[in-house]
Amino acid sequence: MKIKTVETLACDAGWRNYYFVKLTTEDGVVGWSEYDESFGPPGVSLAIDRFAEFVIGEDVMAHERIFAKLFNAKRTATGSVSGLAAGAIENAVLDAKAKTLGLPCHALLGGKIRDRVRVYWSHCAYWRVARADYYGPPVASLDDIKAAGAEAREKGFTALKSGMILFENGPPRGWGAGFGRPFYPELNVDRSLLHQLRAELEAFRDGAGPDMDILLDLNFNAKTEGFLSIIREIADLDLFWIELDNENPKALNYIRDHSPHPISSLETIIGLRRFMPYFEAQSVDVAVIDAVWNGVWQSMKIAAAADAYEVNIAPHNFYGHLATMMNAHFAAAVPNLRIVEIDIDRQDLDNEVFTSAPVIEDGYLVLPDTPGWGIDPVEDAIRARPAQDERSRSINEGSKK
Repeated sequence: MKIKTVETLACDAGWRNYYFVKLTTEDGVVGWSEYDESFGPPGVSLAIDRFAEFVIGEDVMAHERIFAKLFNAKRTATGSVSGLAAGAIENAVLDAKAKTLGLPCHALLGGKIRDRVRVYWSHCAYWRVARADYYGPPVASLDDIKAAGAEAREKGFTALKSGMILFENGPPRGWGAGFGRPFYPELNVDRSLLHQLRAELEAFRDGAGPDMDILLDLNFNAKTEGFLSIIREIADLDLFWIELDNENPKALNYIRDHSPHPISSLETIIGLRRFMPYFEAQSVDVAVIDAVWNGVWQSMKIAAAADAYEVNIAPHNFYGHLATMMNAHFAAAVPNLRIVEIDIDRQDLDNEVFTSAPVIEDGYLVLPDTPGWGIDPVEDAIRARPAQDERSRSINEGSKK
């Protein structure tokens, strides 16, 4: 059951690329994983290619040994690019191992605790503002926000999440100052932003109705003071959680202590060691774990540590269908699951690049028992859609800001 080859593939997915690892054993079993280099740091594909030499010839059944070899090889830089590369390889190994054994991947994780996992509609309305060329109908007013909330309810979802959408001084735009969109490094939060955010959340509530769980994602878009001002402004609104990113565990704990809403965070953290200070500081109500970045097996360890601190987890997932299934198997096997993120607005190309789509019924993703992750990429379709140059994309995106 030795690993013969490890290669990376990428294809154009509209406003980003999709990235995959294809791992083949000497017996001809192919294990797949999806990873990210459009949103994640550049160089992940190169790191995977460099790490392949540590993997080829290893027993596909020994995924803990394989990860240990990769960790040792990257010990001086265990996060960021190296961490994502190791996670991507680990996830492909898990798929190949499960297929070799004729088992679904959740069986390797201890078996599923639940047959289906609750999902929330992520980037609801937000993609239709930020990526109007790819998703529709367009969002141009608060009435469109209300309509998006109603659409989520009518399609059977019980939870939705969006970011900060502004409707002043021209066309609507997503507020992403933490990512340089706009370039506003001071990250201050003024009254106009507060008022617009409140209006957005009220429009979602009007459309979605009283029973919809509404989640707000603030990303890195403020400092501690600004996050607290937002929390005060919307303290009376019934939110499922406020999601935000803060690099300081004590600061995040301070925000949590002053919030009437649950706080979720940590989606950009890589490796159990980096999660621990946040758990020890009781910084979050829900730990958001990116199993695509960390690797599903390593994410199980992170989830177990969170459970020891009485913290639930939620997968970070805004990628393609394969990544959704990787997260679904992870979510099915952990005891301390809160909810699973998924993007419902899709492009037609997803029907070409993946063998099938996740099955969602009444706001729940149904777990398959087919071997591996349950969905594979379509290699011919990937090769027929050459990936875009990420550098050109960054320049083009920047010209729109």
